[in-house]
Amino acid sequence: MSAQPNPEPNELAFRRVLLKISGEALMGEQNYGIDVDIARQVAGELKAVRELGVEVAVVVGGGNIFRGVSKSAGNMDRSSADYIGMLATVMNGVVLQDALEKLDVHTRVMSALNIPQLAEPFIRRRAVRHLEKGRVVIFAAGTGNPYFTTDSAAALRALEIKADIILKATKVEGVYNADPMLDSTATRFDCITFQEVLEKQLKVMDASAISLCMDNNLPIVVFNMRQPGNIMRVVKGEAGVGTRVSLRQ
Repeated sequence: MSAQPNPEPNELAFRRVLLKISGEALMGEQNYGIDVDIARQVAGELKAVRELGVEVAVVVGGGNIFRGVSKSAGNMDRSSADYIGMLATVMNGVVLQDALEKLDVHTRVMSALNIPQLAEPFIRRRAVRHLEKGRVVIFAAGTGNPYFTTDSAAALRALEIKADIILKATKVEGVYNADPMLDSTATRFDCITFQEVLEKQLKVMDASAISLCMDNNLPIVVFNMRQPGNIMRVVKGEAGVGTRVSLRQ
């Protein structure tokens, strides 16, 4: 793979980003599992962003396979169900790694659970070094603890690697005052504060993740992943893409 020249500093709004992508996003239009075409699309966009000189980390969910608080968990013990959900995120992480490496993007999966045959253990300094060397780093298995979502894992990992921002990939254009899938009159916020998200109980990320970002002044951009090129637009700081969540509007 030929080396790409780094852009001028003013071309990029962020130098190190963490992308939070749900398991459901990797499911595409299917009812279950992984749509490899979606994985390839995400990998292609991450490659383009990486070639700009942006350091890229990813936290992937597992809801397309198993979610600890879902109906499929039934009356299973919550801790056991959550650990199964963590294993699902490792599966998704390895799929995304494969898609990236097929595009000649050096990638590492780092797991909060010890699964040496599939992933490296998460070690903060090693993760940062991978990023500095230009590798995409995929964080799997959440925080490694039950009762914590992958939203919380995204906030935690972003702070640990000192990311400039969290990019929250969704199926809609940003944060709305109501569910746009159910309410045609719902309006999108261009920007909103963490406090407003908590007070209005908006479904951006879970409350613990929002509080963690608010306490550490880590902004979030919520955007539509289904629109090709949106990851690049967010990284370049283009106006009108998604909703920015921060301490102040």
